[in-house]
Amino acid sequence: MFPGAMGERSSGAGSRAECRRRAQAKLGALIAELRTLPGGTGPDGLVDIGEGLQRAIEAFHLEGIRFRMFTLEHRLRQMPDSPVAARARELFADVRAALEQAGFQTRSH
Repeated sequence: MFPGAMGERSSGAGSRAECRRRAQAKLGALIAELRTLPGGTGPDGLVDIGEGLQRAIEAFHLEGIRFRMFTLEHRLRQMPDSPVAARARELFADVRAALEQAGFQTRSH
């Protein structure tokens, strides 16, 4: 099997599938956190963007992952500082790290 093939271990962080599952779990926690915001969908439809990211991860849609990660990060940066915003940004960083460990490119630049 070639290096980096599905199921191979990646830099001590677990298999790509494990990293992907970890990213999905962190994303689920992020979406739950965003639902605690007034209106239940977060500012600018953040929950919808997060759910779109979930679908892109499940479908291995690389461009969809990059686009939604960019949009979600941009919108999270625009949120006023609060405990919920800080926790959401922390969870987003965890999602990004797990996706990158799973071999996904999450940045557009």
